[in-house]
Amino acid sequence: MECTVAWSGPLGLGSGMGFVARTGSGHVVAMDGAPDAARPELGGANLAPRPMELLLAGTGGCTAYDVVLILRRGRHDVRGCQVQLKAVRADTDPKVFTQIHMHFVVQGRGVPAQAVQRAIELSHDKYCSASVMLGKTAQITTSFEVVEVDGLPPASANPAAA
Repeated sequence: MECTVAWSGPLGLGSGMGFVARTGSGHVVAMDGAPDAARPELGGANLAPRPMELLLAGTGGCTAYDVVLILRRGRHDVRGCQVQLKAVRADTDPKVFTQIHMHFVVQGRGVPAQAVQRAIELSHDKYCSASVMLGKTAQITTSFEVVEVDGLPPASANPAAA
């Protein structure tokens, strides 16, 4: 896996702490720092997510991907999956995540709560590299709810989901 991150400050994009990442798969992600009222020249302009926000979002994407894949492989009728993440960071540098709570909302037809619980456990214990890595510094907790939906076609047959 490769990624190149370049400071966009010299390009005059409106932020002294803006960065652009180009991933090995060819995608571009912008990042920016928070404004610094005391020293504006050293702060960002809030034009894009912070790098740590992207780290948290990537972790959510990694584990949600696992949960959906595990449930679908178990032939469960999953129609949607959302994970809401809340994190606490250390007060001093390095300001690592110290606590992360992930709340999963799984939508589907007849999806057993036990299957969702197991999928979350497998993701965190075995498959999600991001949450396993962050678990070295943060206490990760999870919760979930299963929302029963009726009358919608399966996600794989839903053209709007494609």
